[in-house]
Amino acid sequence: MPSPRLHVQETNEARSGYESDVSSKTSLDSDALDDEPTCKGGKKRPRGATSKSTKAVPKEIASTSSRGKRKGGHSSPAKKKRKARAEDDAEAEDVTDIDLKDGQEVVGKVVQAPQTGWGSNGQISQHTLDFLAQLRNPSCNERGWFKLHAEPVYRRCEKEFKEFIEAFSEMLVSVDPQIPPLPPKDVIHRIYRDIRFSNDKTPYKTGLSASFSRSGRKGIFAFFKPGDESIIAAGAWCPGKDELSTIRNHILHSPDRLREILSNPEFVANFGEPRPHPDGKRQSVFGHEDELKTAPKGVNKHHKDIDLLKCRSLAVSRTFTDEQVLSSGFIEQLKSVVRVLRPFVHCLNDMITLPVDGGSDGDGDQND
Repeated sequence: MPSPRLHVQETNEARSGYESDVSSKTSLDSDALDDEPTCKGGKKRPRGATSKSTKAVPKEIASTSSRGKRKGGHSSPAKKKRKARAEDDAEAEDVTDIDLKDGQEVVGKVVQAPQTGWGSNGQISQHTLDFLAQLRNPSCNERGWFKLHAEPVYRRCEKEFKEFIEAFSEMLVSVDPQIPPLPPKDVIHRIYRDIRFSNDKTPYKTGLSASFSRSGRKGIFAFFKPGDESIIAAGAWCPGKDELSTIRNHILHSPDRLREILSNPEFVANFGEPRPHPDGKRQSVFGHEDELKTAPKGVNKHHKDIDLLKCRSLAVSRTFTDEQVLSSGFIEQLKSVVRVLRPFVHCLNDMITLPVDGGSDGDGDQND
């Protein structure tokens, strides 16, 4: 069994230039350590002399015990336990027996990744979900804890996720040829949070994510988070002012294509009814936090497509349980969802890139 790795860092005293007491340092370096131990009264004990506490073992007893050991060949259970404890102590000494430089100390053991139980062929394992679940604990979501677990636990989880994304990308390209086959490193998001303008200063995300599209990272979004919170999403999330204005112009002039996609039975089965939820919950493309409360500027509030025109984000999402994520057929399940999403993504791409029928710019002064 490989010995656990130790994490060593310099103490604050070493970093501040602190020097230990001269007398204690001298005592450790003293030549007196090489002298023979002295007897009582300050005199040296002659070489070969035995201590008063040492008792000679009679030859008869010694020979008898040696004969008994040769005949029986087995030690008592108590001796076996003592021997096992001694071996454990020796192993512990070997683990901690490292050369520390001045001002260094052992601050913890680097946790080793499990040797078994990892996913294969692009499958997510329980180990990855367990690691992400730990990051929900504030005491774990900090740099000191993460440093001890990053090598090799996090790196092993990251490797597994890259293998999954590679399999997912291959499936995605086969379903939608408009999406380019990019390597996992180009579509996977970093686990480090951007805390520059956030009140929440926890440094790490609690999930792993990646996104794909015909232009790079915008389009279909996959996010894996323990606690039955993994999702696959697609659409235009918080588009820019010009993009949003173009989408609304298309809806004003020809909303039929988008309406037909949202009303498709398979689409409804995966993402909900094509209308706002009575309680304001997310349903289809409706219910996002950035949805307008009133009609956009210049649009009649009684317009027949006012529900779509109020949307600032046109995106849908579907949630998966941990059991589904861990199943061997998860990629195939995602494949069926991607097939349903493809017409929706293509429709939004065309709305953003193609001119409005009739050449009219529509209402270009709408609020975003």
